[in-house]
Amino acid sequence: MAREIAEQPEVLERILAKGLPRIRDVAERIRAANPRFALLTARGTSDNAAYYAKYLMEITLGLPVGLTSMSTTTAYHARPDLTDVLCVTVSQSGGSPDLVATTEMAKERGGLTLAVTNVAGSPVNAASELDLDVLAGPELALPATKTYTAELLTLWLLVDALRGGDGSAAKPLPELAAATLAREAEVAELAGRYRFASRLVLTARGYSYPTAREAALKLMETSYTPAHAFSGADLLHGPLAMVDNISPVIAVAAEGAGGTALERVLERLRERGADLVVIGSQEHMAGASAGFTLPAGVPEELSPILEILPLQQLAYHVTMARGLNPDAPRALAKVTRTH
Repeated sequence: MAREIAEQPEVLERILAKGLPRIRDVAERIRAANPRFALLTARGTSDNAAYYAKYLMEITLGLPVGLTSMSTTTAYHARPDLTDVLCVTVSQSGGSPDLVATTEMAKERGGLTLAVTNVAGSPVNAASELDLDVLAGPELALPATKTYTAELLTLWLLVDALRGGDGSAAKPLPELAAATLAREAEVAELAGRYRFASRLVLTARGYSYPTAREAALKLMETSYTPAHAFSGADLLHGPLAMVDNISPVIAVAAEGAGGTALERVLERLRERGADLVVIGSQEHMAGASAGFTLPAGVPEELSPILEILPLQQLAYHVTMARGLNPDAPRALAKVTRTH
């Protein structure tokens, strides 16, 4: 896991150097189809990448986007009309039967199907009309790390191409990612706060909400710490009641509208005396117990590619501090074969 976390700057550089021609070709095919709606299908870590793509498409393209409930197809055998719908399946392995079945149904029912995977010859790729390789290389650790950021960048480049961009805004990311990962000692120190935590709450808004979800997943699957991710708005609608002056809370608050929208939530958390750690921009650190400041000046829509990095390291170091092995989490398999 540690090795693959460290590989991420190289992976991001590879996507920018080698992935763009294919991404632009796929964008041209999608643009020609002029979809009226997009439907995203994924599980686990890739589901959080799909959530990110949902924000991107709705905000930057003005395209309505939904997330597939796969059991409607696999358990209830629903066959909705998907004419003029862009159907994107995001998967590290592209091997789960429910992903394949949903993709096949989407193609049969008129959808334009796109596979975004790390395995070029996967069953999901075979079932799709279009495909994109996220170029992360073999991922051996059970907790997905480099494939997540590879999916995020690939999806951002696709959306950027769809709106007529050239991808140049992403060029600083490999260097910024390397600089962020180089601050691992800061993260290891933060991890000491959570060695004996019985639960964690993570919160964010906007583009950063998928980051909170992914960080919670990483903490649960490696250190077995119950971690609950809430959008800031949902946290205020009831779950805030479980936060008290000994509750550990991690807030992801980057520069931009999402971080600004989270300020009211941070204020309420400070009022309740929560043990608050902020991952994000300097402007949101006031009153926090601790924090990790992200590089300044990064466009908000690209910030999730950087903000997950210290949280991946945090999951690793909390796991190690608990005397557990993040490369052998119990009851997990690299490819989850749900039906």
